[in-house]
Amino acid sequence: MNSKFLKKLPSYISIMFLSASLGLSVCRPAAASTSSILIDAETGKVLSSSAADQLRYPASLTKLMTLYITFDALEKGLIKMDDRLPVSRNAANRSPSKLGLRPGEKISVRDAVMALIIKSANDCATVLAEGLGYSEANFANTMTQVARELGMKNTTFKNASGLPNKAQKTTARDMAILGAAVYHHFPQYYKLFSAKKFTYKGKTYYTHNYILKSFEGADGMKTGFTNAAGFNIITSAERDGKRVIAVTMGHNTAKQRDKKVSSMMNQGLKKLALLDTDKNRIEADSAVKVASVATEKTQKAPEKEKTVTADAADKTWAIQVGAFSNYAKARNYAMIVKKENNLDGKTIRIEPHQAASAIVYRSKLTGFEKKEANNACNHLKKSNKSCIVIASGKEQLILANKF
Repeated sequence: MNSKFLKKLPSYISIMFLSASLGLSVCRPAAASTSSILIDAETGKVLSSSAADQLRYPASLTKLMTLYITFDALEKGLIKMDDRLPVSRNAANRSPSKLGLRPGEKISVRDAVMALIIKSANDCATVLAEGLGYSEANFANTMTQVARELGMKNTTFKNASGLPNKAQKTTARDMAILGAAVYHHFPQYYKLFSAKKFTYKGKTYYTHNYILKSFEGADGMKTGFTNAAGFNIITSAERDGKRVIAVTMGHNTAKQRDKKVSSMMNQGLKKLALLDTDKNRIEADSAVKVASVATEKTQKAPEKEKTVTADAADKTWAIQVGAFSNYAKARNYAMIVKKENNLDGKTIRIEPHQAASAIVYRSKLTGFEKKEANNACNHLKKSNKSCIVIASGKEQLILANKF
């Protein structure tokens, strides 16, 4: 199972909206007392940042990558939540925080995952690493590889837990990329981060992430602390359909960290709400003006107005190539279609759509002229692949990436 997993690691999405601004710069050791970044989770737009590209120790934020790779293995069916993984002496000897696992016993993938999220258990991080990568060192190499493929240019992992290692470094920006990847790529598992407690062998453990209780709309993700790293957090919150992802690192106390990240998210959500209000007002004003002009033109030259309207609608078209039960499947299929059909200049767009009580993720390739879209779709149909040509109206940007 382990070697099969490593061989099947996919070509992960490069989240360009965050990593592009780094350019070819080289990070240097942190000089600022803290580092922070806040992004719009849907578009990736940076809403605020401070020393976001300075190198820092991730501490237990590291476990978010361990979970990302675990979720990928679950998604591919390489492991199951009910699978029981062995506990090595190496795992059992990990420093606290831990569950206190004993060598030779076994723990389910589900319990190990929840222990990472709630308890930040270092022994369980090693169990998952050894179960998926033979050794923790080998798994750490995979973690770094996946980080690069996600666009985390300045991150190096040396273990699965975040226990102190001078070579294990990251940046606030890279952690935001990872948080966005977890949220967008594995929505079916992201909901686990909202749990405030879990019970193992009759003992109940409570979350270290107090933002879940104190901040309205917060629903994950992870805290971290070591003496060298300070107090770190990556978290996300949603209000009125607007979601932000925030990272802040290097604080002297958990209270300072939580106060900072709460302030960041409050300001970000207010800013998004204000931008949305302004946008709606502008769109409404524009619609009135367009309708007024259209009425006037129709009275004078109805045929000409009809032609102008058609030309405007022809500017941007897309082809929908499938609809899937989760984001990862939709994304992977769009990547395959794009690569196999030499559509390098097109953009992948995955759009969630409410269908009855479930959410369906629509796979689309955008950026076509109408005739070009028809030709591309016809070509796909000749290869027994279904597709639909659609006009791109008001677009929702969700990890739209070019490869």
